[in-house]
Amino acid sequence: MNGHINDDWICGRYGEDEPWMLGAVNPPVFENSLFTFPTVQALSESLADEDEKYVYSRGTNPTVDLLQRKLAALERGERAKCFGSGMGAISATISSLVSAGDHVIVVGAIYGPTTQFLRYLEKFGVSHTTVHTDNPDVLDSVVNPRTKMMYLESPSYMRFGIIDLRAFTGWAHERGLTTVMDNTWATPIFQKPLTMGVDLVVHSLSKYIGGHSDLIGGVVVGSTRLIRPIALTEYQLYGAALSAHEAAKAIKGLRTLPVRMPAHQERGLRVAEFLAEHPAVRAVNHPGLPGHPGHELARAQMTGFSGLFSIELDTEEIAEVTRFVDALRCFRVGVSWGGFESLVIAPALTVRESLRATMGIPLGLVRLSVGLEDADTLIADLAEALKAS
Repeated sequence: MNGHINDDWICGRYGEDEPWMLGAVNPPVFENSLFTFPTVQALSESLADEDEKYVYSRGTNPTVDLLQRKLAALERGERAKCFGSGMGAISATISSLVSAGDHVIVVGAIYGPTTQFLRYLEKFGVSHTTVHTDNPDVLDSVVNPRTKMMYLESPSYMRFGIIDLRAFTGWAHERGLTTVMDNTWATPIFQKPLTMGVDLVVHSLSKYIGGHSDLIGGVVVGSTRLIRPIALTEYQLYGAALSAHEAAKAIKGLRTLPVRMPAHQERGLRVAEFLAEHPAVRAVNHPGLPGHPGHELARAQMTGFSGLFSIELDTEEIAEVTRFVDALRCFRVGVSWGGFESLVIAPALTVRESLRATMGIPLGLVRLSVGLEDADTLIADLAEALKAS
């Protein structure tokens, strides 16, 4: 893509000068399930390449295609494929890269359902090893001839550790491994993993990209060489298609993404700074804070920070965690994040103790998603809840 096209333009008008838009200020929503052809030969030619040609909306659709082109440009990738959920994108991507007997290396803590999917693949003979390290050379002890890919998140799930992307992707490429990264936390506005060696980037569109807690969707972005097989095989066979209506919502979310992300950052940092000074809080896991162990690396890899982070309450009593969460009024209890509203979740109240231990999540950890409400109001709410607990 042209270097002069910036992220604001991509999120806004990029790709919207197509003839089929007819000058509409909002992209039309193509509700149709199929597309017809003047001749059998024209249909046959289109069926040979359903990733490029409009045949049946399970394959692709003009509204979805516009979103895909915007997301590919935003991540600095060649192609993107959108799915009906983030897990649809993740499971299709992993499936496209492994076969029975293969092995996957997972670096650090990752999204819980992604781990569940990797465990599901064990019944097909696909194994995985999770390694918590900031030194890629440590992975030499777990790599084997059947290792095919490396999967990671940065910042990591729940603890928000930072992984040196250039170092780990360099290690992986020297050994012929494909690297896949979940970039939902930072969004392409604040981090572009493809420019640092990552091969494929996945997102949940339901979070910051959608931005309004009103859609479910996912995407994988990368080179044409890696995306095209996913589009023609796993995407078609898994049936996890993104609808045109959901795509239209995501396009609207993209238009305000460059404005919303700095606002989430500003409010999130203010709340995190308050909590870092509170005596009832043992630790604040926010890479934007100078005291975070990965802060300098984060500043080198990212241009900003989102509003999602966790704190560790100074307690070993689950009842106190419950009282804190239940005492909050501005933070609603909910499992997702990335919208206008501020949310809270405590893994000790929702995740089995054995699984928490495997993931390295302490009992007192509470995840906060700082939305777009007034920061002073959120801080006052947290102060009252900490007092009550």
